[in-house]
Amino acid sequence: MARVLHNLLIFIIRLALKIRVLGYWSLIYGYCALCTIVALLKLWWNIILRPTTIFQWAIRETPPACLNDTSLGTHCYVRIKESGLRFHYVAAGERGKPLMLFLHGFPEFWFSWRYQLREFKSEFRVVAIDMRGYGESDLPLSTESYCFDNLVTDVKDIVEYLGYNRCCLVGHDWGGTIAWLFAIHYPEMVTKLIVLNCPHPSVFTDYALRHPSQLLKSSHFFFFQLPRFPELMLSINDFKALKALFTSRSTGIGRKGRWLTTEDLEAYLYALSQPGALTGALNYYRNVFSSLPLSQNHVRSPVLLLWGERDAFLEQEMAEACRLYIRNHFRLNIISGASHWLQQDQPDIVNTLIWTFLKEGEGRKSYRN
Repeated sequence: MARVLHNLLIFIIRLALKIRVLGYWSLIYGYCALCTIVALLKLWWNIILRPTTIFQWAIRETPPACLNDTSLGTHCYVRIKESGLRFHYVAAGERGKPLMLFLHGFPEFWFSWRYQLREFKSEFRVVAIDMRGYGESDLPLSTESYCFDNLVTDVKDIVEYLGYNRCCLVGHDWGGTIAWLFAIHYPEMVTKLIVLNCPHPSVFTDYALRHPSQLLKSSHFFFFQLPRFPELMLSINDFKALKALFTSRSTGIGRKGRWLTTEDLEAYLYALSQPGALTGALNYYRNVFSSLPLSQNHVRSPVLLLWGERDAFLEQEMAEACRLYIRNHFRLNIISGASHWLQQDQPDIVNTLIWTFLKEGEGRKSYRN
């Protein structure tokens, strides 16, 4: 009798797990279908309004002058032997000083760290990379090339190529996700972890599944699962959607800080208009659901989490919840009026808070700005 009950219990547990997995993927594909319908309606409406211009967009042939600004650093390249990929990065500061490595988000590239490259090069060897699939770094074609394991290994390989065995790691948005994961898997290589507007991956997963409002704000995760169609929607009307992402009142840079200049915007359009550039950026999303939930969660490095109060894509409640997974000093700063792109629209405040975190002793409580 006991054996029968034991087998029945195992059967129930396995059935519950299968139902949970089925529900998880049903939610993903169902929401993906809904987002597709909405996008098709938008496309049809744009065709009606602008039938002659909607499918016109231009590849920017010449980089704007700001991308060659020598005050930001030197453009360098490294080919990683293990992966065979070539990575582009911009470096400043004296060789041999502690390494501060910057990981950008979507849909950005090394240029998003321009204010921090200038600020921290006095005390650090600062390096802002173009992550795989972005900017002048190589663009693998298969979506499988953008799995978490490969993205984390890229960071490890680059740190070691630069001649270091540890670094102060700074990440924003998708770069923040990779920074969290790198700190989880290689704690000995992270002296301090600084993350901007990106929750711990496990916090994001748990919170989004329990809060429909966050699921709605993350609708692009589902839409980007489609092949080719998201690239088209981001390109039509000469990349109108990308321009709006960076400049609109609801989502753009500088709602209470520094506005993105015309030249800055052209820098982004130059990088993202190149053949295959949008596909590389979107492939990060096309692997995310198969990579979650995480098997390891705990972060053992000191952590600074900076959060823009007016982030249009991520709800602020997730920021404090990250504390659950940190086994070291944790400091949280909520920056009033800052957007999702806070290192660009509030660079002075961000830089000051980073300096404070770098110079302070461990063990103090987090505070809000």
